[in-house]
Amino acid sequence: MKIDINSDMGEGFGPYSIADDAALMGQISSANVACGYHAGDPMIMERTVRLAREHGVDLGAHVSFPDRMGFGRRKLEMDLDELEAHILYQIGALDAFARRAGHGITHMNPHGALGNLASSDPAIAEAVARATMDFDPEIAFLVLPGSALERAALERGGKVIRLFLADRGYTPDGQLAPRNQAGALIKNETEVVERVIRVLLERKLTCVTGEEIEMPVQSVLLHSDTPGAVALATRLRQAIANRGGEIVPLTAQ
Repeated sequence: MKIDINSDMGEGFGPYSIADDAALMGQISSANVACGYHAGDPMIMERTVRLAREHGVDLGAHVSFPDRMGFGRRKLEMDLDELEAHILYQIGALDAFARRAGHGITHMNPHGALGNLASSDPAIAEAVARATMDFDPEIAFLVLPGSALERAALERGGKVIRLFLADRGYTPDGQLAPRNQAGALIKNETEVVERVIRVLLERKLTCVTGEEIEMPVQSVLLHSDTPGAVALATRLRQAIANRGGEIVPLTAQ
């Protein structure tokens, strides 16, 4: 069993940081780097890209609505061509730092409200897929299984990596439960590890409603701003290894 562990990185601004990226980078295999819209700035982006390069971690663009005050969790109304321009802008910025560091963008993962919409809204999904593949058709998409973004990427001949969010509750349609819904955020470390292992071994998940759904994935997301994220990542790696699994980057699958 080979599985990728990825995390959202570079989610600070100026002197402020909400996660220990340097420590966590040693526990993951792929990093989704904030591109300055919901978090991040040029210095943080450059530092995070270099950390990924030094640790042999795959590099992804974590694009967002231009919503730094809301941490990218608010839906912003805009025309689809404008949205595509914002996505291109963010990927291009990250690519500049990647080139300088001798690294390359391997995947993308839309953040927050944009990610939720890309998973459920075919028009938003098509815009995300089109802009990304116009930049580089080899960039893979981290997607929720069965989502609108998965369909949009596949229809354009793109690559998809099915993603499981370790500490988030799901609804029966395979979407993330709204953050204000009971069970949407899972904070117990043991519970997080156990549900990940079950997903990897059985490809099944119990939703917030108690129903079970299929969950075939190739990558597991650990949020870097979760309290104790480094310890959780270390424990999860060990649990996977204990069951004969291997942590590998997206590009090694």
